[in-house]
Amino acid sequence: MKKFWIIAGESSGDIYGAALARELRRLAAAENESIEISGMGGAEMIKAGVKVKVDSTELGVIGIFEVLKSIFTFIRIFFRLLKAAAAERPDAVILIDYPGFNLRFAKKLHKLGIPVYWYVSPQVWVWGKKRLPVLAEVCSKMLVIFPFEVEVYAQTSLRAKFVGHPLVDVISSRRDPSITRDPDTFLLLPGSRKNEIERLLIPMLDTVEALSQKHPQLKFILAAPREKIASSCREKITAYRKKHPELPEITIEVGNTGKLQQLAGTGLAASGTVTVECALSGLPLVVGYKLNLLTLALARILVKLYRGYFTMVNIIADKEVYQEFLQWHFCKKELLPAIEAILPGGERRDEVEKGMQMVAEELGAASGESALHRAAVEMYRD
Repeated sequence: MKKFWIIAGESSGDIYGAALARELRRLAAAENESIEISGMGGAEMIKAGVKVKVDSTELGVIGIFEVLKSIFTFIRIFFRLLKAAAAERPDAVILIDYPGFNLRFAKKLHKLGIPVYWYVSPQVWVWGKKRLPVLAEVCSKMLVIFPFEVEVYAQTSLRAKFVGHPLVDVISSRRDPSITRDPDTFLLLPGSRKNEIERLLIPMLDTVEALSQKHPQLKFILAAPREKIASSCREKITAYRKKHPELPEITIEVGNTGKLQQLAGTGLAASGTVTVECALSGLPLVVGYKLNLLTLALARILVKLYRGYFTMVNIIADKEVYQEFLQWHFCKKELLPAIEAILPGGERRDEVEKGMQMVAEELGAASGESALHRAAVEMYRD
């Protein structure tokens, strides 16, 4: 029996890990072989039959100081998984993104002689290239999901291969032909982490209040990835409405983000993987983000914006498809005109739609091949 581990620490990694597990099982069945898949992940990987040793649902935190608050939790999980890996000796461990944890884990696995495959590259083009020699030493292969990443690894001995973006497969499989895009539905995507809700939801509500006064036909829906985030949003909206009774009704839906991306006419989102999902789904967005001030100060020193953008859709396109707003720019005064420009009939609507189509093609949407199948083959048959 072949033993694979998949380690995913965030909600997007959980989705990819689940789909990858299904592809690995299909390959094993085709080879008439048995396979056991274990690791760290969330609800999606559990549904896919992965034997999850650690539930990573609440481990996706952003920011140096936010990580420090949970440092002992991470240390405990790290050594628990390391001990299990040493005892079980999996044939390979597949690490999905999550570099702060996974790079340290990869070093230990390498010392144990356990092959490491990295799926969804750490963003070394943002944090600098000092990690490249380490990755080349500890990884058997790097499977990248953005075409420009192959160039980043070309200067090292690490085998890097572009396999296409897994979201192309995920979104294609969940697309519902019965859903027609509604130009009057506006989608709010405030994030999947508690600290994102804390920083982004109030500016979003300010913008919704102003937007509804100018465009009263709009209906507002907020997509939450799980009930805990939905509950936090409900509390904040209720408190906000007491001071702002003109705030329109906002419907909150849990776990239905994919269909809402297909249904809505326009959206406002936190920067992250969700922006790539929306581009592949054809949903025009305005995007923003706010960091802890101390984290921002450190980021200004340590982080280099690749191609001048922080939104992945714009990085892939090498131009501003989705207008993006960071920190204090993420406010009603700047968001409102940006949103009005991409509403149906808006001056930037056609430009954004063409940009999204270009990004989809770059990520392999026109290839007709499954990105997840290609990734699974690269690992299973290596």
